[in-house]
Amino acid sequence: MSLANSVLAVNNDLPIRTDQPVHSGKVRSVYWLTPADSQRLIKEKGYNVSSDAPLAIMVISDRISAFDCIWHGEGGLKGIPGKGAALNAISNHWFKLFKEQGLADSHILDIPHPFVWIVQKAKPVMIEAICRSYITGSMWRAYEKGEREFCGITLPEGLQKDQKLPELLMTPSTKGILTNIPGVPEQDDVNVSRSDIRNNFKAFALRQEQDIDLYEKLLSEGFELISQALADIDQIFVDTKFEFGYVTDAAGQEKLIYMDEVGTPDSSRIWDGPEYRNGQVVENSKEGFRQLLLKSFPEPDILLNKNRMSEREALARDNALPADVFQQVSDTYMGIAEKITGKKLILSEDPKAEIIQILKDEYQLVD
Repeated sequence: MSLANSVLAVNNDLPIRTDQPVHSGKVRSVYWLTPADSQRLIKEKGYNVSSDAPLAIMVISDRISAFDCIWHGEGGLKGIPGKGAALNAISNHWFKLFKEQGLADSHILDIPHPFVWIVQKAKPVMIEAICRSYITGSMWRAYEKGEREFCGITLPEGLQKDQKLPELLMTPSTKGILTNIPGVPEQDDVNVSRSDIRNNFKAFALRQEQDIDLYEKLLSEGFELISQALADIDQIFVDTKFEFGYVTDAAGQEKLIYMDEVGTPDSSRIWDGPEYRNGQVVENSKEGFRQLLLKSFPEPDILLNKNRMSEREALARDNALPADVFQQVSDTYMGIAEKITGKKLILSEDPKAEIIQILKDEYQLVD
């Protein structure tokens, strides 16, 4: 198998029929379908959405982003083998469980290929819904410096690094730049309190005040479901990020759903249970890669300080990481995906060609 072909690094150049620019994020690219194709697929496939709902093809990549930069490896490696398939497989697993357990639907309507979702357009809630069960990472760094209040919640004295918190903490932050909210700076990813959200729920794109209770319920129940499932395979669900949005179903009913990704090594910290009980933290998530980067460069502050973004971008651009580092990250992603899903992850030899063929033959979306 050619590693160059098997790694899908560029995912915004597929010949999918669209009349809008392709939106390419750090990891996924979104192709908005034409209204005619959206309506045709809704009818042909029987998707439970309103007949005029905009649909999109969402294609994941194997790129790896950390500290808001895309990193590359030696030998022209532009991504992590197996990463995209692992992330999608894990999200698919949790979204399916959420639906089966009666929590809420997701934005995913169809899974044509391990790298591909057909999704419905959702109106996003402008909250990064973050849950924490252990004190680590940025929260620990702030706590160590003396901070005790996080998003309106006061933490007790005497907590130790990587310790389990007395209860699940919800520490939401802004998704995008929100304006005219008293006490909330106009910048992305700013911590907010429950009272900030309650007093300004419309500014956070929540339909009604009681939807605050609903999003918190979906957050805590989703976290608990994943946490219990991971405990069954002796893994610890440390913290995670959820995102929510509104969609309308075929009956015209508007509902709050889960969107983006959920419970993945990119959006969560997952620790190995046996190692934790032995006093060691072993990451089964992207946090391991972040820690490796912090140790690889003489000035970790460049990666941690948002005011040094240009230096950080230069580090990512000018440094090809060792191929064995990329292999190690691949092993982590594929290993945790196989543990969670209970299925062997089969890597495609040429995912791009497969995707084009399937979308052409089965969905008539490639001319």
